[in-house]
Amino acid sequence: MRLKTKLVLAISGLVFLLLCALSWIFLNQLLRQRISQSFDGGSMVANQIVFATRRALENGAANGAFDASDPTALRETVAAALRSDPGLTALLDSAIRYSPTVFDVTIDDTDGRALLSSDPSQLNQPVAAREEYSRLQDGGVIRLLAVVFGPPRVYDISLPLERAGKPFITVRVGIRTTFLRFVVEPWLLTALTYTGLAILCSLVVAAFLANLALQPIEQINRRLDALDQSPMTGSSLEAPASTASGGVHPAEDAIAMASNKIERLGRRMRNVEEVFSALKEGLDQIMTNLQDGMVLFTRDARAVLVSDSVERFLGLPRRDILGAELHEIFSKDTRLGGLIRESFDAHMVLVQEEIITDTGRHVEISLDFIHDEMGSDPQASLGALLTVHDLESVREIESELELSRRLAAIGRLTAGVGHEVKNPINAIVVHLELMRNKLGASDGGAVRHLDVISSEIQRLDRVVETLVDFSRPVELQLREQDLRRVVSAVLALASAEFETRNVYVESDLPDCPVTVKVDGDLVKQALLNVVLNAAQAMTEGGALEVRLIEDGRMALLSIHDNGPGIPAEIRDKIFDLYFTTKKGGSGIGLAMTYRIVQIHSGSVEVESGPTAGTTFTLSFPLAIAQEGRVREHLAAAGAGESRIAEEPRG
Repeated sequence: MRLKTKLVLAISGLVFLLLCALSWIFLNQLLRQRISQSFDGGSMVANQIVFATRRALENGAANGAFDASDPTALRETVAAALRSDPGLTALLDSAIRYSPTVFDVTIDDTDGRALLSSDPSQLNQPVAAREEYSRLQDGGVIRLLAVVFGPPRVYDISLPLERAGKPFITVRVGIRTTFLRFVVEPWLLTALTYTGLAILCSLVVAAFLANLALQPIEQINRRLDALDQSPMTGSSLEAPASTASGGVHPAEDAIAMASNKIERLGRRMRNVEEVFSALKEGLDQIMTNLQDGMVLFTRDARAVLVSDSVERFLGLPRRDILGAELHEIFSKDTRLGGLIRESFDAHMVLVQEEIITDTGRHVEISLDFIHDEMGSDPQASLGALLTVHDLESVREIESELELSRRLAAIGRLTAGVGHEVKNPINAIVVHLELMRNKLGASDGGAVRHLDVISSEIQRLDRVVETLVDFSRPVELQLREQDLRRVVSAVLALASAEFETRNVYVESDLPDCPVTVKVDGDLVKQALLNVVLNAAQAMTEGGALEVRLIEDGRMALLSIHDNGPGIPAEIRDKIFDLYFTTKKGGSGIGLAMTYRIVQIHSGSVEVESGPTAGTTFTLSFPLAIAQEGRVREHLAAAGAGESRIAEEPRG
């Protein structure tokens, strides 16, 4: 089947379906309207007959007396009054003559026998039971069509005349379906005529639209015919294998060659699209992992490439920066924005310009303009590349590396010291017990000295055991876990300490899971160390604020207390092993916390002030493959993957 024929049939089919739907709606409304009009007309006739019947009964009762207690006499009196009333008889005759749908009219008694009827043969005969005409008004289109165009039937419109609160006489107006069909048929014929004309017009319009829509395809066919007439070398386009056999028509051969060329072009475009997608994905990954803020501007100063790190410097979401103009991104009222706007407007290059922003951040700015060296005007700018380097972050990274090296060295040292000290302690304990047995209870002073020596040796043994646990390599159990559950478990574990110190927790955890791949036990120990330190820092009680958010690919957990803060002179030493400011503290807790977070490819940041309290921010990578990065951190620490003993930090 030709494409033009398919289009004509499709358009005609749509028009036909639309006409069928509209015709169905029209037919439904027409049938309901005509039935409703017939019902209203019949009801009006019935009401008129009821009114005339009441008057006839009143006149008959006034002309003669009758015994109301005798049903037979009462019926004869009523029948005589109705039959002798000329107005009622004329009304029945006019209803039959002039109403287009009324078939008959009957007035019957309570026994269902006709007292008066438009058909004289029905007098005193039982009236046939008929379906009420009002039920047709609630029927569907199919039922109405079956009633109107089916076998002739008669429906009743009944109105009772009551006496003493009970039905006394019933007026029945018969509506014949044959009469309804005579009323509906002219409308249906008109609707069918218009439907046929509409379908015919749709065929003509469909043929016209098909020709109009297929003109570009016919032009392509003519070009393919011209391609068939033009000579082609094998180097420009490969001929199908069937051409060599001579079994393909030349026109078909040209179409096959054009199709082959289009197919090869499509494959080339798909390959280019795949390469572009791969490059874009790699570029997005590079821009995401960049620590420096980088923005690429076009010639008209619009940002077309933005790294995620820019958000830290500008405080604007990356989606708001993309596509915005430079003057919309940077405000001239700030140091950073003013310098960049002036340099861009003056077309002045910035090379590692160091400034301090309004927020106190020390950054380094570079602004390079891109020129088209091969164009007619080499000085014309194609755009600019802005780089913002955070010098404070570099110092923090160097500080973290230095701390990692110190912890690694301490780990190697404690491993050897713990092993060497453990054996002499065991020998001292054995000989101490032998000495205690030899002295017995004879010398009380010597026994007391022995008890003191034993207690100190046990304390020294616990310290050595802690050192051994700190450097003992154990398999790291990494599993994907909801960090919210880990935080909730730590807060529940420390609830007793909170109650003792009159500390209440204000937690702000997200509604959706924050999935990280960590060793749950180690992370709990790290968080417990920070939480207990925060509670112990608030000597007078107060609020401990715990907040968990997602920032890019990291989960950030901040723990804030309103204690006296950490003095600036010791802030760089809090993660050193054995450094503590608490009486009886071991100085191991924060070192363990730092190491646990580090082996999970995370980081720990501390902000403290004398009036603002202290905030520890622990960051963990969201659930991705972290095993390789964890092993790199362990190798850098020089101690291997380790399980750290659970002991509150100092």
